[in-house]
Amino acid sequence: MTAVALFAGFLALIALRTPITMAIGIAVVGALIAAGFSTTLWIVPMKVLEGAGNASLLAIPFFVLTGNLMNAIGITERIFNLANALVGHFRAGLAQVNVLASVLLAGGTGAAVADIAGLGAVEIKAMRERGYKPAFAAAITAVSAIVAPFIPPSVPLVVYAFLSNTSVARMFLAGIVPGLLVAVALMIFNRLLATRVEFPQQEKASLGEVWRQTLSGASALIAPAIIMGGILTGTTTASEAGVLASGYVILLGAIFRTLTWEALTKALTETVLITSMIMIIIGFAGSMGWLLAIEQIPQDLARGIPSRVESIGMFLLVVSVTVLVLGCFIDGITIKLLLVPILLPLVDAYGIDRVHFGIVLQMSLILGIATPPLGIGLYVTSRIAQTPIEDIVRAVLPFFIPLLIVLACLAAFPQLSLFLPNLFMGPQ
Repeated sequence: MTAVALFAGFLALIALRTPITMAIGIAVVGALIAAGFSTTLWIVPMKVLEGAGNASLLAIPFFVLTGNLMNAIGITERIFNLANALVGHFRAGLAQVNVLASVLLAGGTGAAVADIAGLGAVEIKAMRERGYKPAFAAAITAVSAIVAPFIPPSVPLVVYAFLSNTSVARMFLAGIVPGLLVAVALMIFNRLLATRVEFPQQEKASLGEVWRQTLSGASALIAPAIIMGGILTGTTTASEAGVLASGYVILLGAIFRTLTWEALTKALTETVLITSMIMIIIGFAGSMGWLLAIEQIPQDLARGIPSRVESIGMFLLVVSVTVLVLGCFIDGITIKLLLVPILLPLVDAYGIDRVHFGIVLQMSLILGIATPPLGIGLYVTSRIAQTPIEDIVRAVLPFFIPLLIVLACLAAFPQLSLFLPNLFMGPQ
């Protein structure tokens, strides 16, 4: 009954367009009252502070800041030019550039929306000028951003590592191959589309141009190297690596003379707003987790579901489909905070590696950025491209073919996620 009150209340508030941060808090308070804890509501602020104050979450604001600073100093345009010099002459050239640029920028932003906000304006403008349809340009921009939450540093993977008590370094390493698989799948699909649709083409860049753009854009790729190098060698924690990466990007801005006080203020303001929203949700999720644990809901599910869903594959399928549906209406971090505490006992009961499960969950979640009716990526690209969202939805739907194939492969073959963590850090 408590779980029904909690989730029904939350979904009802979402349907009424209550802000996520408030919806989850109100639902938790309502569920506590329904469960008979009306005299112990003081547990909510205590759990909010306890959850948001966890030291392992300090990496989040610095990773967000690094991405915002990269956008502020114009790194995005340098990365786009580098990708254009490398693959712009391919069939469906700028569509391929769009995907490769997302891979290169992902090491700085770590979030899909930041990727769209940073690269989207540059990519969509260039594609429209070369003759690509605005809806297609917006669609490929939205789906290529799915790469960002997998390539380190990834804010969503940090959140999952915190919730599942998993190593941040293992999650970062586990995300690399899936992220590259998404990029390769999208580029293959672009190439197949080029056999049916006449896309504009451009000349191959000269070696001199490739070298010049490599020198210009390569400096941006050092930020993720600082983060992963520091974490893997044990020299820094994830939070300290984020601080170093932010400092490095500020130094780049000074060298390039593109970091103004206005740009720095904007980057800091956006970082505070994004981090505050994430921390508030995490805090309320802590009180929700406490309530669910008291009611022993995860334990009841862990005892009951395995008797009905016998195979690991079927369990992952059920979770993926459920998350895909929820992702159409709720943002990924909120879903993760709601479901991970409930699902972890089941994950352990089935003997699924938590790192592998985290990657499958993340792939299922991130597809929500491009799914109607509430896919944030659709709305951002619609605004940038000045194109009706209905047109973008129609253009984006075919791209779910390669993305769902990648999701199926990640679920079926755990080593795609576990190979690099086991190689660098040893089996768990």
